[in-house]
Amino acid sequence: MQLTGLFITIEGPDGAGKSTQVRLLAAYLQQQGWPVVLTREPGGTELAEKIRGLLLEVSGEPVTPVAEVLLYAASRAQHVEYLIKPALAKGAVVISDRFVDSSVAYQGYGRGLGAELVWQINEPALGGLLPHLTIVLDIDPEAGLQRLAQRSQEHRTGLDRLEREALDFHRRVREGFLQLARQFPDRVAVLSAAGRVEEVHQQIIALVSRSLAKKV
Repeated sequence: MQLTGLFITIEGPDGAGKSTQVRLLAAYLQQQGWPVVLTREPGGTELAEKIRGLLLEVSGEPVTPVAEVLLYAASRAQHVEYLIKPALAKGAVVISDRFVDSSVAYQGYGRGLGAELVWQINEPALGGLLPHLTIVLDIDPEAGLQRLAQRSQEHRTGLDRLEREALDFHRRVREGFLQLARQFPDRVAVLSAAGRVEEVHQQIIALVSRSLAKKV
């Protein structure tokens, strides 16, 4: 299968505004005439969305770190095989709200399983696929958690299981993302999420435009 499309992932700690920026980017590219497939992790397919429910629900049996990373990998295997690769084969721009780098940051660093183990577990799930461009929206964990609390209050929605983790967990997650950027500078770019939504959006457009220019 020849994958002629462009695969972009938006990453970052909780509260960085990823979902907002993913929607803005998708709308912008569609206005420019690009075929866009918008997706998320965990999720993206029927089975992957069911796994998402298991991973993020607050009640019920606690999930061990090993079970957690395996469930994410299972969800990702479905996502890659049945949504991402077929869309890329059709030449689409696939934008995913989180991908494998989140597993490295959250389970590798946050849970302490180690990045190497997380990569090994995800290797068969990825099937050789990595994003062409990964944008990490960076935010101080305290500020990110404050944003989450405010959003939860405004929309009367609860926090999911990972969002409820302690501050030290979120600090480790942030360090994981920054380490990924240092390790893969040609693929991973870091942008500050502290600015206004429109400012961050324009910075993302600039990065994506360069990647699109390489594909044309």
